[in-house]
Amino acid sequence: MKFLEMTGKTLAEIISTDELHSNSLEAAGVEDHSIVRVNEHGDIEVRRTDHWSVIGGLLGDYADRVREKTGLDWA
Repeated sequence: MKFLEMTGKTLAEIISTDELHSNSLEAAGVEDHSIVRVNEHGDIEVRRTDHWSVIGGLLGDYADRVREKTGLDWA
């Protein structure tokens, strides 16, 4: 599966109002410096010490939003 990686801070800037909110990110343990990734289905995962945890998902035009904000493509 392909992903786009970014920081928690970047993810917070990408999320729209009908998706996760900043308090949901905090509750999931996502901080500005956290490493997160989004797959092509919109699932959001956060890097833990020894594994990835799914914390939610993006909706709608997330693919364009993620690529525009990060400057990256799926890898």
